Amino acid sequence: MRKRRGFPSNISYIYGFERFERLQISKIKVMINLQSTEFKSLNELRVSTPSIFTPKGSAGTSDKYTHIPTDRIIRDMELLGWGVVDAKEVKARKNVGYQKHLVVFRNPEVSIAGLDGDTVFPQILLTNSHDGKNAFNFTAGLFRMICENGLVISTEQFSDFKIRHMGYDFESLQVTIRDMIERLPLTVESINSMKSLQLEEEEILSLAKSLLEIRLEGTDNKIDENSIENVLEINRDEDRGNDLWVVFNRIQENIMGGKFQYSTLRGKVRQSRKIKNFKQDIDMNKKLFSKALELVS
Repeated sequence: MRKRRGFPSNISYIYGFERFERLQISKIKVMINLQSTEFKSLNELRVSTPSIFTPKGSAGTSDKYTHIPTDRIIRDMELLGWGVVDAKEVKARKNVGYQKHLVVFRNPEVSIAGLDGDTVFPQILLTNSHDGKNAFNFTAGLFRMICENGLVISTEQFSDFKIRHMGYDFESLQVTIRDMIERLPLTVESINSMKSLQLEEEEILSLAKSLLEIRLEGTDNKIDENSIENVLEINRDEDRGNDLWVVFNRIQENIMGGKFQYSTLRGKVRQSRKIKNFKQDIDMNKKLFSKALELVS
């Protein structure tokens, strides 16, 4: 039988637009290399991610396309209190400077404080390109200071937001960010539901198997009992326990980090690789979280 347990409700969620006293959260983990707590300057970004600053769109873009370099969004986000803590770009052989890139924002005034000392910092992940093929796409993430395990949230209540390269203005960005922040409490409630659900051993094994299948989707590779044991391995004391949130986080960290073995179609045992591509990282995190959330829906 599944057992549920309650959590204290006197944990504050503080940010620039409003203050919520009703949130219930203690330990949240966050993989997209969100370890850095230092904000990056525009000069640093010019070196690490030059495609952010491309002054014009690539040839062949639509007449309706308005080129808005990502550095303008960065400057506008700074006005809203959000600084850049990480940035990446896709390696490109052709059309260099117009490729897809990722920018991770954090606001030091936006945090969730837990009773046990954990502090969780929501992140806003922005992806964009300057080839006319992508809108500005904003995705929410959560980062837990106690470890470096990434989690990108995507649920019906807390979905992605997009701003098209047409008629962009600061006000539309401000509304987008405010909407994302105001929806965060719904996501936290989903996480609390996961934390309150105790899993039996059979359910834990089933969850590990289903998440591994997502990781190997589209391949002929197979998993076995050893694969399941690998992803259920406990890496730190905070990962001990049988509630859905704890179990999910240790499975997710081991899957994203490539800490499991699988068998090829010919029966050879191979070690999985860590996911490093940021597009695959975001997509995989969303799929894993959504699958785990099915147990409490």
